[in-house]
Amino acid sequence: MTVDHTGHRAAAAPAYDVVVAGGGPAGAAAALALGRAGRTVLLADAATGPPPVGEALPAAARVLLRDLGTLDVLDERHHLPCFANLSAWGSDDLAAQDSILDPHGHGWHLDRGRFDRGLRERARLLGTEVAERTTARPAGRSGDGTWTVELRGPRERRTVRCRWLVDATGRRAGLATAAGARRVVHDRLVALCLTLPPSTTPTPDASTLVEAAPDGWWYTALLPTGHRLLTRYTDSDLPGARTHGTSLLTEVARTRHTAARVSAHPWPAAAVRRAPAHTVRLDAVHGGGWIAAGDAAAAFDPLSSQGILTALYTGMRAGQAVHDHLGGDRTALTRYATELDTITAAHLRNRRTFYALEHRWPRHAFWRRRHTTGATDPADARPNTRPDPIPSPGVPA
Repeated sequence: MTVDHTGHRAAAAPAYDVVVAGGGPAGAAAALALGRAGRTVLLADAATGPPPVGEALPAAARVLLRDLGTLDVLDERHHLPCFANLSAWGSDDLAAQDSILDPHGHGWHLDRGRFDRGLRERARLLGTEVAERTTARPAGRSGDGTWTVELRGPRERRTVRCRWLVDATGRRAGLATAAGARRVVHDRLVALCLTLPPSTTPTPDASTLVEAAPDGWWYTALLPTGHRLLTRYTDSDLPGARTHGTSLLTEVARTRHTAARVSAHPWPAAAVRRAPAHTVRLDAVHGGGWIAAGDAAAAFDPLSSQGILTALYTGMRAGQAVHDHLGGDRTALTRYATELDTITAAHLRNRRTFYALEHRWPRHAFWRRRHTTGATDPADARPNTRPDPIPSPGVPA
């Protein structure tokens, strides 16, 4: 029992094995893995910032969703199948990667809000307590390793106790950085995002399109609602990063393939949304009583189209590592960190390979940076440990 400020006896704060901060795919996957292992979990979903839109899920995610027991969150009534990925990269000609050659089938253009809610609901059904629109802030850690966590939401404020924390707060990695972890940033990539209204004419092509340009690259895809996502990727210090809606229209008109798809949609009056898209990794993905997953642990260049897949996988593996650690396995956290090292190294190798395939604008700063950096150097040649340059969350993947 504890005593409150009025002198009355109050019940001790409820205890959980794990509190997960962040209700996106990584946080939900961690909660699902822990719940399936029989752990008591509280998942705090802050739901702050603009909602992510237009994110693609590759076909391989079916394996992870099946392992998590959540394959039924995908259905063609609410998520749009993607049967091909098109790219104009290294050439003006389009190349196609058709889903018929993928053993897992087709990918998806997600209704992200519905997808994330579906994952959280599956976690709830396994016994996880889901606190909606609630932030989790560690208030201290006792000598026995138990955390005191403050939960703040629109309807309540309370304090709970837990044995372990999972940071799935996205790129800001609020819990991990507060605990002393540092971000290792590899480039200055930003995304300029605009959602176009549905076309007035039928647009049956639901493939994704990536098109290289002199100062970056473009991404466009239909959304399940019939809207179209248009995103320009460039470096934050280049003139194109300051583009507004009118000039974005001028810039996209200079493209060949992207312009053709955009022309079928009305141009909106909405403001262009700017969001971080750089590759960043924590220098430590676990510490005393905490572990990071998803974008909080490592966020990759969206050219990989692996953002949600990586979030699901690292969330699941972080949950499994915490379960094993609490069960007495003293190597579980180290194995998780080693796995993150391997995933990050593979991404950096693949990123260098794909950017090297585009050689039409070697004198432009965007491409010169990506063609001249060494195997382990940050792409902008600056010190590689610094805060994120842009705090806004949510990048199409």
